Amino acid sequence: MILDNQEYPIGFTMELAMHPDSLNRFAKLPKPQQDSIVNGAREIKSRDEMRNYVETMFQ
Repeated sequence: MILDNQEYPIGFTMELAMHPDSLNRFAKLPKPQQDSIVNGAREIKSRDEMRNYVETMFQ
């Protein structure tokens, strides 16, 4: 799965790697929706928050 060359927060990419279903769903989203999710991820400061963000971003 290839995402465009945009810079993603490292914690976000690590959590996506641990959650392949979320990664697949994220990769299929239109670019504006991906950007919105990534911008939200940039505001997260802790590992636990990032895990929760990725686990719940499609609920």
